[in-house]
Amino acid sequence: MSEVSFAGRVAIVTGSGGGLGRAHALELARRGAKVVINDLGGDITGTNGGTAMADQVVNEICEAGGEAVSNYDSVATPEGGRSIVQTAIDTFGKVDILVNNAGNIRNAAFTDLTPDAIDALLAVHVKGAFYVTQAAFANMRENGYGRIVFTASAAGLFGSTHQANYAAAKGGVFGLANVVALEGAPHGILTNTILPAADSRMAADMSPEQFVGMPTTPAHGEPEMITAMVAYLASEENKHNREMYSIARGRYGRVFMGVAPGWHVNVDEPVATPDDVAAHIDQIRDLDGYAVPESMVAEFALIP
Repeated sequence: MSEVSFAGRVAIVTGSGGGLGRAHALELARRGAKVVINDLGGDITGTNGGTAMADQVVNEICEAGGEAVSNYDSVATPEGGRSIVQTAIDTFGKVDILVNNAGNIRNAAFTDLTPDAIDALLAVHVKGAFYVTQAAFANMRENGYGRIVFTASAAGLFGSTHQANYAAAKGGVFGLANVVALEGAPHGILTNTILPAADSRMAADMSPEQFVGMPTTPAHGEPEMITAMVAYLASEENKHNREMYSIARGRYGRVFMGVAPGWHVNVDEPVATPDDVAAHIDQIRDLDGYAVPESMVAEFALIP
């Protein structure tokens, strides 16, 4: 088995001054990548920024013999996204890898969420992923190669109490990643998404009621567990596109969105009524024979 290597590759890891991003950046650099360390240096809400966190990771990489450069721009603005990518191009000449890791969190019960708590998460998770990826994608397309890893969350697909803003933002990331994957594939750009769970500042901010029903048996929670999958997806070894992977409690597993065969109304039959739906609801809900479409068009093509 060949070893995953990033020799000659240039990577951007957003939010890499600490936590998961730091672990990702250190591993990519250890395996030969030149890395842009982007971080605002703030707390988990995305405020109180500074330069120290990014600089510290850069120093770690350089002291170990690697190459890295700091960037302190916000992912949440078009100018910030372009500047982050331009830092990579100006310093290292290109962008091969983008890990969209930057995030923030402001937990509260659904009816207690303020407009600011909603907007702040949409700005960083969704708009941030848009702005950095647009700029990186353009450079990757020119070079005919790229690997993009988006960070979504099980909260965005399955739900999590007191995290409606976070779940909505991560659900948006999931949708964005699917489209980037479809548009990037013809240009040698492969895009995948992770749903990580690890010991972090964000996890520490969760309230006890959010963990009701969670297994209490010991399990891996190290950031490096997440990094192992990120590094694989960011490498030339990876040939997969438009897939999602959950990494939690030591388990790695593919997550997918499927569609059931359901109940079909032929074109020569009358338009369905609510009573028809009620009569066929068990067939509509039956998951037997589900499919995993590769796109919206592929999903429509499943219908006879």
